Amino acid sequence: MFLALALGVTAASAAYVKYGSLAPRSQLYGRTLTQGKDPRQIALTYDDGPNHPYTLHMLDCLAKYSAKATFFLIGKFARQRPEIVRAIHEAGHAIGNHTYHHPNLNLASPARVRRELLDCRNVLQDLTGASHPLFRPPFGARLPHVLSISRALGFTPVMWSAAGDDWKNDSADLILNRVSRAMRSGKSARGEIILLHDGSNWGFGADRAQTVQATERLLQQYSGSKSFVSVPELTI
Repeated sequence: MFLALALGVTAASAAYVKYGSLAPRSQLYGRTLTQGKDPRQIALTYDDGPNHPYTLHMLDCLAKYSAKATFFLIGKFARQRPEIVRAIHEAGHAIGNHTYHHPNLNLASPARVRRELLDCRNVLQDLTGASHPLFRPPFGARLPHVLSISRALGFTPVMWSAAGDDWKNDSADLILNRVSRAMRSGKSARGEIILLHDGSNWGFGADRAQTVQATERLLQQYSGSKSFVSVPELTI
């Protein structure tokens, strides 16, 4: 009986730790930006780029609606496609750090976490001549050491309030429905941070045509009532 009870407590503790370190809205291990205060704002964010040609297609789509977004870039891909990184920066979008190799930082040593962030930061600064203090942990993984190291390096950790799960490469309809459902499920008025992907951590060339289509439909649907802003422009 006591063994079963101990095992149950251990399992519950493990589940609690997992929730706290992975759930997008969890604040268990410290404040993480998940939404803004102004319900008239939407911050579109894109992970795992730069990715040819879909990041460029996304830039064209955003420009069509005079919308701003935030791109969380993987350092090793940024180094290989510097012209796309510069295009994002020159278009006035925000750029964020998504580590150099895209590891699960919950499984990384403190030294590895620090190196991943610094290596990506150095690449982005070299390519744009600017600092980029936003950080999104791959897979949303953020145990206490991940958050403490990122903050010590001057980064603001950013998660999300709605996700399209577009990494599954589903249709634009499904992506849009997931985002809209997550936005409607909010219990209070807020500015949304939406997670989408213009690339893939597996490599270049991931097909993100459906994400581009879903983005255009989001812009069409909400441009009349909301402002599409970068994360630094959110009212928080």
